[in-house]
Amino acid sequence: MIRRSRGIPHTSQATAFPLGGIGTGNVSIGARGELRDWEFENLPDKGRRNPYSFFAIHAAPETGPAVTRVLEARLTGRHDADAGYSFDQLAGLPRLDAAMLHGEYPVVDIDFTDGVLPVDVSLHAFTPLVPLDADASGIPAAVLRYRVTNPGTCPVAVTVVGSVSHTAGHAAPGPDAPWGMRATQTVRWRDDGAVRGLDFGIDLPPDDPGYGTLSLTTTDAATTVKPQWVTSYWPDGARLFWNDLTDDGLLAAEPRLTLEDRPRGLFAELDADPDAAPLTEQEMLAKLPRIRTGSLGIIHTLAPGESRDFEFVLSWSFPNRRRGWHGHIVLDDPDDGVVRNHYATLWPDAWTAARHLHDELPALERATDAFVDALYGGSLDAVLVDAIGANVAAARSTTGFVVESPNAELGEGPVFAAWEGSFDHGGSCEGTCTHVWSYAQTLAWLFPSLERSARRVEYLLETDDAGAQKFRGNRIFGGPSWFMGPAVDGQLGTLLRLHREWRFSGDEEFLRELWPAASRTLDYAIREWDRDGDGLLDGEMHNTYDIEFHGAEPLANGVYLAALRAGARMAAHLGEVERARGWTARAEHVAAAMDATLWNGEYYRQVIDDADAHRYQYGDGVLSDQLLGQFHAFVNGLGHLLPEDRVDSALGAIARYNLRDDLSAHESTQRVYALNDEGGLLLASWPRGGRPAIPFVYSDEVWTGVEHQVAASLLFAGRYEEALRIERALRARYDGTHRSPWNEIECGNHYARSLASWALLLGVSGAQWDAPDRVLSFAPATDGPFRSLFTTGSGWGRVEIDRDALTLRLDGGTLDIGDLRLHGRSVGRGIRLRDGESHTIHTLTPEAS
Repeated sequence: MIRRSRGIPHTSQATAFPLGGIGTGNVSIGARGELRDWEFENLPDKGRRNPYSFFAIHAAPETGPAVTRVLEARLTGRHDADAGYSFDQLAGLPRLDAAMLHGEYPVVDIDFTDGVLPVDVSLHAFTPLVPLDADASGIPAAVLRYRVTNPGTCPVAVTVVGSVSHTAGHAAPGPDAPWGMRATQTVRWRDDGAVRGLDFGIDLPPDDPGYGTLSLTTTDAATTVKPQWVTSYWPDGARLFWNDLTDDGLLAAEPRLTLEDRPRGLFAELDADPDAAPLTEQEMLAKLPRIRTGSLGIIHTLAPGESRDFEFVLSWSFPNRRRGWHGHIVLDDPDDGVVRNHYATLWPDAWTAARHLHDELPALERATDAFVDALYGGSLDAVLVDAIGANVAAARSTTGFVVESPNAELGEGPVFAAWEGSFDHGGSCEGTCTHVWSYAQTLAWLFPSLERSARRVEYLLETDDAGAQKFRGNRIFGGPSWFMGPAVDGQLGTLLRLHREWRFSGDEEFLRELWPAASRTLDYAIREWDRDGDGLLDGEMHNTYDIEFHGAEPLANGVYLAALRAGARMAAHLGEVERARGWTARAEHVAAAMDATLWNGEYYRQVIDDADAHRYQYGDGVLSDQLLGQFHAFVNGLGHLLPEDRVDSALGAIARYNLRDDLSAHESTQRVYALNDEGGLLLASWPRGGRPAIPFVYSDEVWTGVEHQVAASLLFAGRYEEALRIERALRARYDGTHRSPWNEIECGNHYARSLASWALLLGVSGAQWDAPDRVLSFAPATDGPFRSLFTTGSGWGRVEIDRDALTLRLDGGTLDIGDLRLHGRSVGRGIRLRDGESHTIHTLTPEAS
């Protein structure tokens, strides 16, 4: 059965649906069906085209003329480049009338329409995504499955052909890089009996940072191939390929790889001796452009009414990542070689990755479809599902990567590290920044092993003996610690994430390994940030707005309060009774002090003698992040940190004052992520007056990660409609017209803070998994039948709640539940499930089993 995505249709140039695994890089499919944004080489590269890379179809009816088209909709938008469209875009080849893209990440479908083509064509593409299995979700490959249907009354001979060039070898032009290439590409036809196709290489040492391989393959036996296009100074290869395809839909190897014996005319300077002997084929190739292109086709004749899939796998492997960040903030890179991408230890070249995907495709596709059906096929409001699912793309974007441990102190195994986001052609803000990544939830609930590896870096490498933790990590690559000290929300947020990872996995060894450093960080906060002992953190505290807050304010103190609660639970679990009691008592004191000092009767605000005495404060303003600590508490099963009625009031104030349905009159001299008649949630507002002359730097901006954080908190607090208002405004901005739905930006594309969106699923379902106590809980935020995806540290699947029945269906892994709870009361005990099994509680009475 071929599943079709139910996503919103997209036709805009802004739309780009990324394909690729965790840490592998991406290639995206645009709304026209084109392959775009080729980002395989361990760096972002938005807008990069891969020369001569496209799919085409040749359809020849038995009783009518053949039609050959590029499998893309016609080029739209501006056509005024200074030299027109370049040769390698092949813009002059005929394309289809239109295309419509539907995406439910990680699956995308494109329906093509054309008034001349005698068959109907669609594309179904994806990279496998299997919850809890980072390796199965980290394959450097994508499935591209074209479905062709013959609606006519006579047979049609169909060829679907993919042409591709290698992406490796690019460099700035110069004497060492003729034609803008560091090395010459290679391509060959390969058939190992089960898989066949094009295998690309590059003339570089295997340990070179630019070394990489690429493959285009199929398991279909009915193939036609042009292993390598003719290479010339002009686009002769493209002309000969198109002639060959349009002639009869069959391809043939070129009898010669070049068309000239020596350079002539314009390029004669490349062969200065006219009396020399004619160049050999290899000598000629050495002087020609270094790019190589090949074409792989699948051929079938379709009977009237018949449909058939033409399936390809595009795979790649760029195993070597330069050691160090090579960014713009951490400037002390060791720069002494490379580290190896984890995926390359599993699949050392593109062909191996392709073979694995072909071999395991049925199981991988079943799991992928089960994930999509569980998330998108449930009862959740469409805007919430859209936000939750679309941002999973950021977890598999160039923002993050997984390397084999580059530091002996971490031992062996894969390690996750990340930028804050991805600029168009480089990483944005390196070091797996703690105060940004603390918002992110998606990886923790989908691929928790990766988050655990990141916690080991933060505690084993970046936390000093005094308990101060660097908020940008550099020691992972062997470089020195970054010069700046800790960020209050980052350091305390990391402790909350440690609690999250332990609670979700139940990994006792993991907790014990990191606990000495983690406990030091909380003691550091008590000692260094509450020096007057009044229970509230104050003074100069760096935070996620890239400035320091002064005085006492709710963001820092709320995260502090949550960290004390989480720390107390972990300490008690480890038998440190006195420490747990002390932190619990301090948490109670902090909560009381926040209410007494920061509460103004409607919301929590900053208490500072003069908001203009220090630049970048907010004073009596409504900060959207004022309940960030409460957000962490909700997500981590810590309950209400502050009085429920005051949390409710503060959330209401944030929604009431900071959410704007129309920003046409909004005044901002800061970065702009929402404008004109678009809506969005401002980071701060001053409904009671008192706006500082220069408030904190980003106060007038709209950040999607903060919008998700606030919306999720509203869901947890039962303010469902206000949560939907925020998410509707956000996703309306990312509807594909001006911004891609699969790329929420802040300081860079695929910004990590957007991964707070997974908390929407937790908020609307109330799903919580407490592995140490083996408690699985649900508390849907809506009335009526409820169906949703859920994940635990060991298994994942679907929950269905309808009247007096609750059903768990496990789609992967195993699950051992000691206590199943619904809205806080026990409804089942001692439930054990394996992959494919289900269990129904019929009465939903307390203690039912």
